[in-house]
Amino acid sequence: MTNSPQSRELTFEDKLGLLVDREWTERENRRVSRRTKEAKLPVVARIEEVITDPARGLDKSVLRSLSSGAWIRAKQNIIIHGMTGVGKSYLGAAFAEAACRRGHRALYVRVPRLVHQLAIARADGSYVSELARLSRFDVLVLDDFVNAPMKDTEKRDILEVLEDRYDHSSTVITSQLEPKTWHQTLADPTIADAICDRLIHNAHVLWLRGPSIRRRKGLDSKNLQPST
Repeated sequence: MTNSPQSRELTFEDKLGLLVDREWTERENRRVSRRTKEAKLPVVARIEEVITDPARGLDKSVLRSLSSGAWIRAKQNIIIHGMTGVGKSYLGAAFAEAACRRGHRALYVRVPRLVHQLAIARADGSYVSELARLSRFDVLVLDDFVNAPMKDTEKRDILEVLEDRYDHSSTVITSQLEPKTWHQTLADPTIADAICDRLIHNAHVLWLRGPSIRRRKGLDSKNLQPST
């Protein structure tokens, strides 16, 4: 930069400003990279690459509003539900990635794996510290929520996680089931009431519709294969 014709026309203050800007940008990129790695996203996902289509249940203005991150600052939740393959996990990962770029800590985890981790933590005596660790993330993405029956201990574990986060941080839920069916699926009325109360009343609900994107990509890939 200092030897280029353009740089020779700059004052010392201008050159110093450029160097400071470059250093700040590099440091910020490293911070974002660390936060994104910590988030353990299952796919490379970005809000800007999400296809918006009202017929699919994704309105451009709604997605633009959520991409601002105001829901995180307001300690609100996002619930994404729809049939398998419609892009719920990708969208959940995209919200987490956007949060990382805005300076927030995020974590993405499938619910079956989370309850398994908590069971191990209970057995080895690290349960309380594991709950505390989960509570420190600004955004927690819980993928595959109530997609399968849960044991009573697993339901209570999820309630503990949500209790620590309620009014302190934001949670993103992806599920094949509509929120109105969660109470029946969770079966235990007391725990179901508590879980639903901490998730639904302050949540932005996105219902993804349409054919399976995963299946369509698979068919497109097959069509590209040369015939034998």
